[in-house]
Amino acid sequence: MKTDLRKVLSISGQSGLFLYVSQATQGAIVEALQTKKRSCCPMNARMTSLADISIYTDEEEVKLQDVFEKMHAHLGENDAPSAKSDAKVLKALFEEALPTYDRDRFYVSHMKKVVEWYNILKNHASLDFENLDAQEEE
Repeated sequence: MKTDLRKVLSISGQSGLFLYVSQATQGAIVEALQTKKRSCCPMNARMTSLADISIYTDEEEVKLQDVFEKMHAHLGENDAPSAKSDAKVLKALFEEALPTYDRDRFYVSHMKKVVEWYNILKNHASLDFENLDAQEEE
């Protein structure tokens, strides 16, 4: 089953990723990808769709989906290094997978989030993504 990154959310103050399930009167119903537990996220919570996130490179911003695909091509079926890995390990991964990343604006803290999200998607969803560009044209 393909993953729609528009429905995969990062919620400020919560660890992990969440799948948008439905709208509720008090906010949104979300399901944690790792535990499959559903909860109601209040309207004032800061939720960000992974489809809306981009990574700075030297030329332009690259959508997170493209970064995940490049990481998958580089890593194959292996997991990405842990978010708790040494900064040198994380930088080496991104130098291989996304060599043009902007070293001044894409920090190690961002790299940690990206590898954490990559591993969650790989192990609890799918790295086969729906083509968002084709759907936006329709």
